[in-house]
Amino acid sequence: MSENKNFDFNDAASIIKEAIVRSRYQAAKLINKELLSLYYAVGRYVSENSRNNVWGQSAIKQLSELLQRELPGLRGFGEVSLKKMRLFYEAWQPLFAKFSNRQLSNDEIQILTKFENILDLGLLLRHMNNFAVFGFSADAFFNIGFSHHSEILAKEKSLDGRLFYISRCAAEFLTVDALKSYLRGDLYNKTGLMPNNFLQTLPESVQANRAIRAFKEEYFLDFINIEDEIDPDERVFERSIVANIKQFILSFGGNKFCYMGNQYRVVVDEKEFFIDLLFFNRELHCLVAIELKRGEFKPSHLGQLNFYLSALDEYVRQPDETPSIGIILCKEASRNIVEFAVRDYTKPMGVATYRTRNEMPETWQKALPDADDMKKLLDAAPDEISEVGE
Repeated sequence: MSENKNFDFNDAASIIKEAIVRSRYQAAKLINKELLSLYYAVGRYVSENSRNNVWGQSAIKQLSELLQRELPGLRGFGEVSLKKMRLFYEAWQPLFAKFSNRQLSNDEIQILTKFENILDLGLLLRHMNNFAVFGFSADAFFNIGFSHHSEILAKEKSLDGRLFYISRCAAEFLTVDALKSYLRGDLYNKTGLMPNNFLQTLPESVQANRAIRAFKEEYFLDFINIEDEIDPDERVFERSIVANIKQFILSFGGNKFCYMGNQYRVVVDEKEFFIDLLFFNRELHCLVAIELKRGEFKPSHLGQLNFYLSALDEYVRQPDETPSIGIILCKEASRNIVEFAVRDYTKPMGVATYRTRNEMPETWQKALPDADDMKKLLDAAPDEISEVGE
């Protein structure tokens, strides 16, 4: 058998790899859907028997111990997990019931019959018009794991908020840690509130509205703990961010932001200027310059940022990219002053504030794990992690 020495096996390997990855992804989606349907069914059974005094106290604990004996090595069905399944059912069931109380077509009756048997939760969700917010779909519901659902249900009480976080998790492939960061920062209530001039300065309204949704009014940088609050040196703050750049990106918008560098150098008329932090936003398809200020916002800050944006658009921005956006990230800012200050600038800019770990309320600080606790969490088995802190 002759060998084809000219054949490019790298291309062949890439084709097969892509097929494997696609197949695994589809299989994972199907498995996740079945698991969520199972957890919903188990949650329903536990709810109906534990909430109406059919079962006595400690029944869920006894049930989980019995399951462990009957199915040695079973994971994910501990006492805490069973209670989370009950919450999963109780959180969504009233909405499904509300939907089922109106006059139904024959097709919808068949769908609800399937739902009663927990055969396909997705069919019901696809027919619920009141879920059509934030571009929500049944696919998004099933594309995120049970741990994500549990975090969202525990931390966000409004329906719109829960659907918002589900959609963000599905669209951005968020890890549970990234989701927790979004929840701590109250992303749902903060998104779109940052004072800015995007509608006046960006050429297209669609792009402007995307930019408005991309930034928050306040960011909780709980990975930073600056002891000296009197020191006005922004470089200390900048170094802390750079040392924790992954966490900063998660806080600022997840995988939509690509880090390009700190003290980013631009040259104008043979003179060097340095931007504190520079990112590229994949969704907005533009450069994002961030200037850090340890103190209160001053209107004069915008003049410097406006100059940086002009330099970026002239010397760094690619022809197919949209205009660069600038953000002042400072400790304090009056919304009225910011809105008054930005309105006459021609470059798209906004002002956001931040809190570091030591500036958060004491109860929040106590809720955050210290370094030793975090190491234990990272070393723990997945089923053990789900029950930590319950």
